[in-house]
Amino acid sequence: MVLHFIDHLYYEISAFLSKKPSDLDDLNNMTTLSTATHFSIRKQIIARHFASARDYDQHANVQQIVCQYLLDNIAHTKQSSVLEIGAGTGQMTRLLAEQIHSHHWLINELCSEHTVTLQSILPTAEIIVGDAETLGLAENHSLIVSANAVQWFDDPLSFVAQSARRLQPEGQLVFSTFTPNNFLQIKTLIDQGLLYPSIEAWQLALNKAGFIDCQVTTQRFDLWFTRPYEVLKHMKLTGVSTNQTQIQSNNTPPFTWTKTRLQQFEQAYWQQFSVKDEEGKLGVSLTYEALIVSAFKP
Repeated sequence: MVLHFIDHLYYEISAFLSKKPSDLDDLNNMTTLSTATHFSIRKQIIARHFASARDYDQHANVQQIVCQYLLDNIAHTKQSSVLEIGAGTGQMTRLLAEQIHSHHWLINELCSEHTVTLQSILPTAEIIVGDAETLGLAENHSLIVSANAVQWFDDPLSFVAQSARRLQPEGQLVFSTFTPNNFLQIKTLIDQGLLYPSIEAWQLALNKAGFIDCQVTTQRFDLWFTRPYEVLKHMKLTGVSTNQTQIQSNNTPPFTWTKTRLQQFEQAYWQQFSVKDEEGKLGVSLTYEALIVSAFKP
């Protein structure tokens, strides 16, 4: 009975994550949408993942809540120039457009497919598609905002020094990313995922860049799913992959899914991370832990 269920799960995952139930190509490669060729291979993969996550806003509820936290941390509703990094589908952009008044808007996004949406939210904004980590973006902004994006940088901590250069005196930096506890279940079971800097590392980077009045807080969210398959489905629908987007070290080959790995993943997830919901129904959990930062340039 157990083996039958695992076989059924395998084919169900394959059917969802690939239009070819007989193999695991889509699970390992995700999508083949076009993107800018000047991006690194890793950034091209990231852009493809988010371009294909067309139902992102329906499933990225944690990210939306974090955006509201960021908005609540912005000190002034009137700004001279706002720069948003990694705007994505515009979750944060919508809140900024509704609550913040600025003479100038500069919106950056890695994925060109979101340009039309972002422009419709802020028609007067200048939209720049490209890798914010390497782009020579304009300086002298009164506010820099980034929601749930800088963890995709090759060097996330570099975002702090970049922001210090781009801010005007007394300007504010407000951003969110995630802590090493994010997706802890996935990391525990298959040792895959992004390498998130520690809270202490972020605080050190802020101090080194000269920021003052720094506030660094965390918010944890434990989501409940009926089964491990739903966890994988959720991750795909929010643009996240368990392979190919992390930075490989020591020539480690990229992680690939196999039928055996899927079976082991399913069994181990139930054994280690099964929880009951408020009604006592058994399921599994997935942890998000957001890091929220507010700081000012002197």
